[in-house]
Amino acid sequence: MTSDSEQTSNSFRKRGLNFTGTSKSQNKGKNVDSTNRSRSKKTRIHLDYEPVVTDIFQEEAIREVAPSKGLVKQTVTPGEKLLLGHKVRHQVAVPPNYLYVPISKHVPPKEPAWTYPFKLDPFQEHAISCIERSESVLVSAHTSAGKTVVAEYAIAQSLKNKQRVIYTSPIKALSNQKYRELQHDFKDVGLMTGDVTLSPNASCIVMTTEILRSMLYRGNEILREVAWVIFDEIHYMRDKIRGVVWEETIIMLPHNVHFVFLSATIPNAMEFAEWICKLHEQPCHVVYTDFRPTPLQHYMYPDGGSGIYMVLDEKGLFNEEHFQEVLSHLPDVLNGDEKSNKRKITDTPNVYKIIKTCMQKGFNPVIAFAFDDEKELVKKVFENAVDLLPEEDRHLSSFHNMLPLLERGIGVHHSGLLPFMKEVVELLFQEGLLKVLFATETFAMGLNMPARTVVFCELTKFDGTKRRTMTSGEYIQMSGRAGRRGLDERGYVMLNIESKISPYIIKEMVKGEADHLRSAFHLKYHMILNMSRIEGISPEYMLQRSFYQFQNSAPLPRFQEELKQLEDEHKNFVIPQEESLDEYYKLRKISDEYADRIRAIVFEPQNSIPFMNLGRLVKVKYNGVDYDWGMIVRYEEIKRAPWSKHNSQEDKKYRIRILLKCSDDSFASYDGRVVKISPCPTNQTGIILVVPCELKDLVILSQIRLFPDENLEHDPSKRQVAYQGIRHILEKHPDGVPLDPIVNMKLDDDRLEDLVKKKSLIDHKIESHSMHDAHDAYKRYCEKLELQEKVRKKKLEVREAEAILHLDELKKRKRLLRRMQYLSEHDVVEFKGRIACEITSGDELILTEMLLNGVFNDLSPEVIAAVLSCFVFDDKSKCGEGDLREEFIGPYREIKETARIIGDLSEECNVPIDKDEYVATFAPDLMESVYMWCNNATFEETCKKVELFEGNLVRNFRSLDELLRAMVGAAKCIGDIGLENKFSMSIEKLKRGIIFASSLYL
Repeated sequence: MTSDSEQTSNSFRKRGLNFTGTSKSQNKGKNVDSTNRSRSKKTRIHLDYEPVVTDIFQEEAIREVAPSKGLVKQTVTPGEKLLLGHKVRHQVAVPPNYLYVPISKHVPPKEPAWTYPFKLDPFQEHAISCIERSESVLVSAHTSAGKTVVAEYAIAQSLKNKQRVIYTSPIKALSNQKYRELQHDFKDVGLMTGDVTLSPNASCIVMTTEILRSMLYRGNEILREVAWVIFDEIHYMRDKIRGVVWEETIIMLPHNVHFVFLSATIPNAMEFAEWICKLHEQPCHVVYTDFRPTPLQHYMYPDGGSGIYMVLDEKGLFNEEHFQEVLSHLPDVLNGDEKSNKRKITDTPNVYKIIKTCMQKGFNPVIAFAFDDEKELVKKVFENAVDLLPEEDRHLSSFHNMLPLLERGIGVHHSGLLPFMKEVVELLFQEGLLKVLFATETFAMGLNMPARTVVFCELTKFDGTKRRTMTSGEYIQMSGRAGRRGLDERGYVMLNIESKISPYIIKEMVKGEADHLRSAFHLKYHMILNMSRIEGISPEYMLQRSFYQFQNSAPLPRFQEELKQLEDEHKNFVIPQEESLDEYYKLRKISDEYADRIRAIVFEPQNSIPFMNLGRLVKVKYNGVDYDWGMIVRYEEIKRAPWSKHNSQEDKKYRIRILLKCSDDSFASYDGRVVKISPCPTNQTGIILVVPCELKDLVILSQIRLFPDENLEHDPSKRQVAYQGIRHILEKHPDGVPLDPIVNMKLDDDRLEDLVKKKSLIDHKIESHSMHDAHDAYKRYCEKLELQEKVRKKKLEVREAEAILHLDELKKRKRLLRRMQYLSEHDVVEFKGRIACEITSGDELILTEMLLNGVFNDLSPEVIAAVLSCFVFDDKSKCGEGDLREEFIGPYREIKETARIIGDLSEECNVPIDKDEYVATFAPDLMESVYMWCNNATFEETCKKVELFEGNLVRNFRSLDELLRAMVGAAKCIGDIGLENKFSMSIEKLKRGIIFASSLYL
């Protein structure tokens, strides 16, 4: 019998893919020490304790601001003072037995590390006190509140103490901007983004989080001198793709490093601080404030309306009266006014009206967020910037299409723009030379560019998988760009409200809280291999200490206590004649099962649709919740695609519109996409809605029919009259007079007759059982069963909280790495694993296999760059193999075939993967463009070869540059100087012109 690795090695040898670590490339180079270290990985000692949360206090402050001149009437009467309050809250997580001194007793140094020409806000003072004590701090505050002051103080203190400090940010653009600001203040500042390296030996280095992670993987000497690491925009740790980089970096940093975390408001900030405390055995403070230097007013502009309404004032008070006025102008989406939902083509767009109003009121500059993307002085700035470009790139059509807009004070900013153009727009906006800026969500990511007014052109966005309404956290982040500190008395936020979105969802979005910080931790082969080669750390170490694991296990003590209480309660729950009650209960369960099966037959479309008449009473169970009797309004077939296999009568689906009484806060959109309903409690008046249901939601059909007004869907008063008719009938017939499926519905079905007979026999046994009249005892027995189910579920919660998440997936991925000979049986990183560790982007496994099988050996530098572009292209592919040059076909097939084999192997090892989707990710769309660019084509010629926005093309090319640099490192690891030189030549040919133009911030 052969081992896993032998089987896989044989499979790959058939195609020349080598698992022994030898190849044409390797034989050229130096010997690599491959001594197996049989000992298991050690992990650092980690104290298993729970942090102590202490020094909790809250301060409140009130300030007087001038009454608003606003877009609508003043929020106060003339002469009245407007007082705004804000809170500052402090908490700290400390290790047990830590000698903690309350922040109120902190004695500041005689000579502070940095002074400011203005009085600090209370939250800034508290955060700076933490830094002076060399204790980590998370500062959670709104945009423009002044979080940067805290970061500056940490830098100043480090420089004063002759220590190094690292400032990390989520994106390169923000790193460039931050470098420019800090370099102006502190001079001794460097920059490392992958694209650019400036003064790498400086005392303060600004870098992306990915660069810091790479330094940690490689044990960079600089880190020995680092005292503080500042994480800007830490709330981006929840990003699904890149969030894991933050977690890895924070986990790997040594315990002697202290942290400053800058974040937008996050409700679970203390949870994050407890994780840091437990992870690094040091205190971590949380300083939170809801302070906004410039108060905000939120307005709504209803689609089709003619006015604008303030719905949320500076104090955070929601104006329900104004909101209802907004609703009154909208097409009645809750009750089916579809025709009025279509704006005429000749109508003036709402966004134009909103911006025109802002300009007339002088409420510029304006940032208009959309999710689909002084004249002479502007021209001078624009031309000076363009002069920095090579001659051939100065006449691009995109530049000269943009200039007329810029000259009129209008800018556009989105990811599809050239980075150069985005920076021109940013600089013009910062200088106040643009009055209106149309931007996408990325503009709200950290860039310090507030406006007086923020306009939301739409409230839905595509999140990569589906189109959805913005979360309240996303709304808070973007609306926070309104109001310039020290310049504006108010910031204004305006929402273009479209009828196709439920107004109630909009209300929740505007009034809601910020998004919680949730871990996005996930496993990658690159991480597993790097963790396996670092002394004192292992992938298991990473899993155990991840924020993901911490969040999952945090409620464990509470779960254990709740389980103990439930078990004690269940143990003491004694019921007389329990065996008889159990027998009776089982009979009733059997009867209920027969009833469910009968109901399923009755409500098959061919049986029930003929009885879906207007006015028929019906009992509903929506999402597992029982409702009172309702009334059928109408039904409609849910159309399927013509090619669907489910077009028989039995497979047809129907939407039944039913009049129901629901709770006051319920709503149901006409199209059925938005339904949020609950039964009306006795202490509420309730609301009568027409709710879209399916046949599966119906429980009982009544023989009784009413004859309501046919137009009741569009008229709340007519719905109320219809419901009163239902109540009148139910007073006489509380059971609703159900339709008998055989007698009344005339259903001729052998299954139905058999089930009715069986149910009848069981019901007879139930009625004759000794416990049939013991109602109280049976109720107690059901309560005990419910308690028993609670115990079962709580035990499951405890087991899940105790488990190490992702551990099973880690084992499966390690099994694959062993079979491919990247890891030894003792988890020591083998020769191939060390090569893969060098490949920080792209697919490390495929690229390692291609390297060792000499795929790149005979390719020119231009073709190498083109082939590697398949690993960085991140858009939807529109190119097939038939469109490729002859010299591309062989290497491209090699990529696909290697991907298929790794996909097969992943399935064998039970690694979660969609093989077809995995293979399809390596698209050839960029190959021709890259090849032409490396052969000195102009940028315009290059753009014509691929359907991408210019900015997206540049982003892909820069990712390719990163991959090529990683491949240089991989070739060096193999010891193949010739291949190393080829990858270096590819970089030289790629890295030119406007695609790699320097940032204007540098």
